[in-house]
Amino acid sequence: MTTSIANPRPGLLPTVLRVDGWSTGLFGIVMAAAAPLLRDPLGLPVPVSLLFGVVMLTGGATLLAIARGGPARFAPTVIAVNALSAVGMTALAATDIFTLTTPGIAFLLTGAALVATFAALEYVGLRRADR
Repeated sequence: MTTSIANPRPGLLPTVLRVDGWSTGLFGIVMAAAAPLLRDPLGLPVPVSLLFGVVMLTGGATLLAIARGGPARFAPTVIAVNALSAVGMTALAATDIFTLTTPGIAFLLTGAALVATFAALEYVGLRRADR
């Protein structure tokens, strides 16, 4: 009797997409739930935190769905959205669109670095999947 395990090592791309999805979704919940608490220390208006939270929760669910069913097909879009998000967060931190505090600027720049890291890892995963 032999036992076959289909795809015992899922590969880098689906793994990174799952981690990105879970972390994005969980952070979206925190952003939405803690929006009033984040206003003063970060300088983010409550409606903006709520919007970011809802978008992140939706994005996290989308990433998890992509990771389950054909990650290579949608990976270029995910990479582009993550890269644009990193640029957008950096731009928000560098401008006076919101009256961010110093911790708020650090918060956005840290988020931009994390999102850019996910984009880079997803790019590497896609390249490996193409081999």
